[in-house]
Amino acid sequence: MNTLVRITCSSVPLQNSAKTLLGKINIQAVRTITSKLDDLPPKPKPWDYHNKKFNIMKHMFDKTTARFDENTKVIVVEGPIAAGKSKFAQEIAKSFGMQYYPEANLDMRYINEYGFDLRQLDSQLAPDCRSFDVMDFLKNPKHKLVARMQIEQYMIRLSQYIDALAHVFSTGQGVVLDRCVYSDFIFIEAMFSQKFISRPAYKKYYEFRESTLQELLKPHLIIYLDVPILTVMENIKKRNISYEKASPALTPMYLEVMERNYKQNYLKDMAEHAELLVYDWTVEGDMEVVLEDIEAIDFQRYDYQDPQLKDWMYDAEEDWAVLRYKYAERKERIMNFCNVPCFDVPELMVDAIEADDYYRIMREAPGQKYEKGYNAEMGDGGNLFKWAVPHRSTLPLRERRKL
Repeated sequence: MNTLVRITCSSVPLQNSAKTLLGKINIQAVRTITSKLDDLPPKPKPWDYHNKKFNIMKHMFDKTTARFDENTKVIVVEGPIAAGKSKFAQEIAKSFGMQYYPEANLDMRYINEYGFDLRQLDSQLAPDCRSFDVMDFLKNPKHKLVARMQIEQYMIRLSQYIDALAHVFSTGQGVVLDRCVYSDFIFIEAMFSQKFISRPAYKKYYEFRESTLQELLKPHLIIYLDVPILTVMENIKKRNISYEKASPALTPMYLEVMERNYKQNYLKDMAEHAELLVYDWTVEGDMEVVLEDIEAIDFQRYDYQDPQLKDWMYDAEEDWAVLRYKYAERKERIMNFCNVPCFDVPELMVDAIEADDYYRIMREAPGQKYEKGYNAEMGDGGNLFKWAVPHRSTLPLRERRKL
């Protein structure tokens, strides 16, 4: 493995070759994340936030911070396409006993709670109402539905990140995410630069982003795997996924815009709020070195005047309870910031008659008529004795499977 640089300063000079990211090297001696899981103190069993409601009154009997320990952290692994992020993130999660969240994708939107893929209904829908996911984008990046797809992708990342925060606050277990909602903008920037989306759609995306990110807590640690564009192209060819390999979207220019926004905007901005580790991952490195670097970071050294980790600085138990309530019980309120009519963006509008047909067909699909647990035709029973809607019904199916 080549050079490791940890960036903790607010100004990060970045070179065009992207082989190194230069910053202030800050060597820490205090370990506040540990792979010695047996040494962690005992704590109450996890709160079943999927099925049990939590309100402000319950915090008197179920303290949020009682479950927190050194490993109660949010870690995000970032990097270009085909950099090896998934394997890297899973190894970190396993080593520190954390929950791994795979990269959010539109399967989480199209596959319902019963495992039925709504994309099977496309033949019954008008063209503007049909599904359109990343695979479709890579095949046809100039399609009218690209803007809608990327906004939906943002919403899926937002949904996953809220669930990750709900998990941290309800169980005390740390989480490791493969990319996150904060870095999603690198895709919209690359799309806009190649004229795959219009300026009105580009502006609407940022309206949604600005109205939702302020509701979240930033990660404790971001790890960026730096891979040159030529190597990224080679890796795409090696993994031989047909729609990636032959994609008219994944050009060197498109990947260069992604890389530039990662380094000149995302990493530079986030370094002011979170710890940052950057590795040259042109060739897969030694994970033992990575784990040692993570354990060497002192997350307790900041004070209330320091912007780094400021999101996680609270003294009162009531403050932690309010945050726990917000992410475990009020997810829909945050998501609804994105459910705003876009009358000024033609790509995001659908004909009223076509939309009516869409909702009718969706309601008739397997498992779509009622909330999860109330569809008798799908095998759900005891409906006469159910008086409340399921808790956290907006949780995507794949996230349920992983938890």
